Amino acid sequence: MTDALAAHDPAIRVMIVDDHPIWRTAVERDLVSVGFEVVAAVGDGEAAVRIAPATRPDVVLMDLQLPGMSGVDTTAHLVAADPGVRVLMLSSSGEDADVLAATKAGARGYLVKSATASALVDAVTRTAAGEAVLSPGLASLVLGEYRRMATEPGSQDAPLLSERETEVLRLVAKGLTARQVADRLVLSHRTVQNHVQNTLRKLQLHNKVELTRWAIEQGLAE
Repeated sequence: MTDALAAHDPAIRVMIVDDHPIWRTAVERDLVSVGFEVVAAVGDGEAAVRIAPATRPDVVLMDLQLPGMSGVDTTAHLVAADPGVRVLMLSSSGEDADVLAATKAGARGYLVKSATASALVDAVTRTAAGEAVLSPGLASLVLGEYRRMATEPGSQDAPLLSERETEVLRLVAKGLTARQVADRLVLSHRTVQNHVQNTLRKLQLHNKVELTRWAIEQGLAE
């Protein structure tokens, strides 16, 4: 990572999860040099899951291959604990199956390790802003897969939606506001909003009107 890097908002808090100490240190150095705050740098998924609630990173930069709990499983655990967490997978693998597994687990983006330092900084910044970030050539793969799953709700690997997301979707489709859903399910308003945004992203829909229509078509709003 040798590209010149522009200064970025120091408010962006990052957790790095990678089992290679030299790589982890290099990434941390590059991010800190442009103003990011690296709140944790750990070598395994168990540690990431354990300390994430206390460090509250804006972005988790996650390696795919980790000892013990894989990057995909770690991502799923983090997202289940906090639907608003933004995971950016950083991996040496560009295999279709790995990319899809990561995004299905809840990763907001997927970047290959051959990316330049400036591309990494840009990806972390965009992920923190809520954008979906994918290395060139991977976007069409992921979008195509989600569209296929959205149009084939009976498929074995379709689901996209967690049990909680489906529960929230049922209530939203019935016309309840996010605050009403939060009261009904004893959740925070922010958590409900995160569930809605995750559901929109997973189904490749753009707004609550499309989301409600999809729910009705699937028989979830009855």
